[in-house]
Amino acid sequence: MNAAGGPVPVAALAASGHCSVRQLQRDFAEVLGVSPRQYGQAVRTDRARVLLRSSPTVLDAAFDAGYGSVRAFYEEAARRLGMPPSAYVAGAPSQLLLWSVTPSAVGDVIAVATPRGLAAVRIGSAADLEQQVRAEFPKAILERDDAAMADVMDALRQLCMGRPAPDLPLDVHGTAFQARVWQALREIPSGQTRSYAEVAEAIGSPHAVRAVASACASNRVAVAIPCHRVIRGDGSLAGYRWGLAVKESLLANERA
Repeated sequence: MNAAGGPVPVAALAASGHCSVRQLQRDFAEVLGVSPRQYGQAVRTDRARVLLRSSPTVLDAAFDAGYGSVRAFYEEAARRLGMPPSAYVAGAPSQLLLWSVTPSAVGDVIAVATPRGLAAVRIGSAADLEQQVRAEFPKAILERDDAAMADVMDALRQLCMGRPAPDLPLDVHGTAFQARVWQALREIPSGQTRSYAEVAEAIGSPHAVRAVASACASNRVAVAIPCHRVIRGDGSLAGYRWGLAVKESLLANERA
């Protein structure tokens, strides 16, 4: 990003790094799995997400985040935020979010869904999850509907027990690289594991091991996107948002 907050031209970025444009693009692809442009877009969207909550207007957030035009801001930010920026900054007014909670083999599982699919699956306290969602989308219509979510929650229970379950529709948003990692995770068969390096190899970015680990940590849909199936190269368990005991139990259930 330049002093004004906008993207730095690739040629200027390469010059500052004392390398060629081709070398810079190759390094970004190998280490991060994305181009310099895609990385800049992800950083800019993350800045916009924060600024939308603190800026007096949507336009202020757009320009402070480094967008050169209003059109670019609305086209890119809407796609990455999952809703128009004006709706996000307003607290997702009238957006319907359903949630439910169920006991499972690894503890309580809480799920939140939009009309398009699962937006969050977490293992922990229902009260904590509801509080977090209300804080992020204070004007959304957040309703607990166990009946409407019954099939989804049954599928999640089956997954926690290591049993086959139908693919669940997802409504998750991230960078192009994160999407590639999450898709690769969904392709790991139940009962098997992959190292971070193997996942990086599978998506065609063998040097982006750290970026793969970061994408796993950014997964908001536990179990449905099985980041618990990714382990260290030496076979030991790496960190897991819901605790290593939960990760170990999930893997044990799948192996069984």
